[in-house]
Amino acid sequence: MQENIRHSDSRFSVRRTPGRGLGLFTNVAFKKGDLVIEYTGEKITTAVADTLTTRYLFEIDEKWTIDGSARGNIARYINHSCDANCETEISKDDKILITAVRKIAPGEELSYDYGDEYFDEFLKPTGCRCGSKKCRKPAVK
Repeated sequence: MQENIRHSDSRFSVRRTPGRGLGLFTNVAFKKGDLVIEYTGEKITTAVADTLTTRYLFEIDEKWTIDGSARGNIARYINHSCDANCETEISKDDKILITAVRKIAPGEELSYDYGDEYFDEFLKPTGCRCGSKKCRKPAVK
């Protein structure tokens, strides 16, 4: 079933991706180094974030976290991959910028590496489902 989520940025489509729920796909090409999108949301203390059950928390540092659970933040649909086509960078003003690490063609699903800590804390029992040949923590079968 193809499910598209409506949003206002025509450069992207949100749709189902096999085995991983929803994902963010690009409708345009990106060159290596291009800014793809910003991960947005409410800036909250990490102490408050630690009490929430949302999956869309992006830690800036030990003190601050972005709660990206608002539907307007379509970057929240970017899935993890051990062989990602994007990377994240935290700017000096605490913005989370997602840039292309290689050429990305229209129709590709966007991904970045969530890091080992994410799997150790949240997905240890199930492991990674990115499907990459470079997968570091494959799902337990």
